[in-house]
Amino acid sequence: MRCGVDIIEISRIARAYRRRPQLFMKRFFTAEEQAQLAGRKHVEKHLAARFAGKEAVAKLLGTGIGSIGWREVEILTLAGGQPVVNLHGRAASRAKELCLGQISISLSHAREYAVAQAVAAILTEL
Repeated sequence: MRCGVDIIEISRIARAYRRRPQLFMKRFFTAEEQAQLAGRKHVEKHLAARFAGKEAVAKLLGTGIGSIGWREVEILTLAGGQPVVNLHGRAASRAKELCLGQISISLSHAREYAVAQAVAAILTEL
């Protein structure tokens, strides 16, 4: 198993988002993520949770953000509310290199903080 966890202050993300909302969204989120987040109530909490989620996945991959791009880790929400991780580019290559199965992610937020944990099994041949 591999895991990654991250926690972030919602106010930090809110400040960055309010300064330049369009630039912030374009830099950190894919078009599909942006579409899902558009019009959400308390958008800053959801942005912070996904931001923490991307960091948690990068830690799981053992790279941290920098070796992989923010939009190479995509976190979408299924119809039932479950978050799902899609990897692209270098993030997908790294997951393949590590022989990882599907990444599971849990996102949560309270008044001041958002937290995320990502886990994945290492697949081995029997």
